[in-house]
This record gives sequence, C-alpha cells and structure tokens, in this order.
Amino acid sequence: MNIIVDAFGGDNAPLEVIKGAVRAKGELDTDITLVGDEEKIKKCAEENNIDISSLRIRHAATVIEICEAPTEIIKGKSDCSMAVGMKMLADDEGDAFVSAGSTGALVVGGTFIVKRIKGVKRAALAPVLPTSTTPFMLLDAGANTDCRPEMLQQWAIMGSAYMKGIMGVEKPNVMLANIGAEETKGRDLEIETYKLLKETPINFGGNVEARDLPTGVADVCVADGYTGNMLLKLYEGMGKFISRELKGMLMTGLTSKIGALFLLKKFKAFKKRLDYSEYGGSPLLGTSKPVIKAHGSSDAKAFYNAIRQAYQFTLSGAIEEMTRVIGEVKTVK
Repeated sequence: MNIIVDAFGGDNAPLEVIKGAVRAKGELDTDITLVGDEEKIKKCAEENNIDISSLRIRHAATVIEICEAPTEIIKGKSDCSMAVGMKMLADDEGDAFVSAGSTGALVVGGTFIVKRIKGVKRAALAPVLPTSTTPFMLLDAGANTDCRPEMLQQWAIMGSAYMKGIMGVEKPNVMLANIGAEETKGRDLEIETYKLLKETPINFGGNVEARDLPTGVADVCVADGYTGNMLLKLYEGMGKFISRELKGMLMTGLTSKIGALFLLKKFKAFKKRLDYSEYGGSPLLGTSKPVIKAHGSSDAKAFYNAIRQAYQFTLSGAIEEMTRVIGEVKTVK
C-alpha cells in the first residue's frame, strides 16, 4: 500500500507533515509518498534533524493557495502538490491521498481528477465529531450547498458504510438533520429526503435536532452542505468555548487550582475527546479512492492520524460497499 501525502498543504507545512509521515511510516505497514518541492522537503528535514530516508518523494513545483479559485487545481495550478498527488492516485500510483490544503480545491480535484464512484451525484465532506457516548459522522459539511434529496440519500449510504467499515459500528443509526422530529418537519428537501431514506437499505432513525447530536443519538447525521457547515462550525466553536471556560474556572483562585490537580486526569481525557486531531481528518466520501481532508492547522499528531485514517479506509473495503449499495438502490435518480 502507498499513502500519498500533500507535503505543502496546511498552515504548518512541510515540517509537521514530514513529522507525521515519518511516525506513520514507523507504525503502519505502508509506504508513504510526500508530494511537493523536493529540495524544500529535504532541506526542512535536514534542518530539523529528521531522517526521511524511509519516505518516497514526488516533486511538485507549486502549491495551490487557499485564496486561489478551487478550479485552478485543474487549470493554472495543475502542477501543484495537491493536483500531482491526486493524479498519482488516479493513475494507481497510490491507494489513498491526504491533504490539509484548500478544501475547495480538494473537492474539485477529488471530483475531476480522482473521479467519483459510478452513480454518485456529488462527493461530500464528512468529519467525525465527538459526543457524550460515541463519535458520529456529519455529511455534507460544506462541499455542496445546493442539494437534491437523492444526494442526501447517497450520503446516508456512504456514511453508513464508512461508520461500519472504519469506526466499527455494527448497525449505524442514520438520522436526518431537521428542525423537528416529526416526519412532516422541514423544507421540501428534508421532507422528500425523509421519504427516500425510509426506503433505503440502511438503519434510518428519522429526524434529529441539532441539540440532540452531542448526546450520541446518531452515528451518521445527513444534511445539505449549508446546514452541515453551520452545524460543524457551531460544534467546533462550542467545544473551544467549553474547554476555555472550564480551564478558566479551574485556574481561578488557590482553592480551584488545588481542586484542579485532582481533576487533571479527567480534564485531559475530556479535552482529548474534543480534539479534532484524534480523528485525523474528514474523508471526502463519494470518490473512487480514499481522499482525506486534514484540518488546516494540523500538527504532526493530526497528520499521523489522518494518514492512519487513510490506511484504515483503504483496508476496510468501504468504497466497494458504497459502490455496491448505490448501484442497487432503485430510488436514486
């Protein structure tokens, strides 16, 4: 197996990418190819005393910046590290691709370079988020704002296959984000999607309101990209807010600080559950091969986990399962 990693994607590239890749090479049974300016990669490793002799390097002359139009990945920036890595994946020179670069470019590249699973209307960003019990997958988290019911139906199928194959959930409970639990709630999009999901070969649990997601009622939450992105950003913001406020309470006054010493282990465990780096990244579900979008501010630990996630995704057979079910569902238009 060969995992292709964009060495120049993200705020902390290439140093943190290199460190994460070296750790992954040491702990996983896979080859890893760093894609980017070869001279800069080697210089960065040398300056930081990192041995990268176990890693492969594929040269790519440029980098697609966050501020550039996503379509540049297939136009003026076809020689960027993200585009070159995705071309390698499409040409069977690797089994999965990881990048912390431009989300828009990743979606465009995944769609037009790697290509979608046959029959899939749109690929969806699908982060895994913490709850009070077990993590759940949210999709779409922002790749598609204008959606049709059959798109959400396909995402439900793919999310279910991912949670079963990679996260080990035997019978994922798939729910539809809505403003109420009743079947008749929501816009035409939600009402029609609900009808489709009832007839889809998944474990459909009905509608779910945003306030119930942190309790762990859903293993997969399906939404249009506009709604999903707002849910994601609020989720991330509340996580930071709670951690900051809790830390402030524990560090105010001598008595609180003494009490904090006894709670330190539990506080660290709680903080770990809220840490995005523990989950690696967000898979772009719907592509014909695994594509993982790591967080833009990923450190070495997050890159390691993103590579590990790509490794597990490849071994799971989840894409084959998605392809099979989507091909069999008669309601998909």
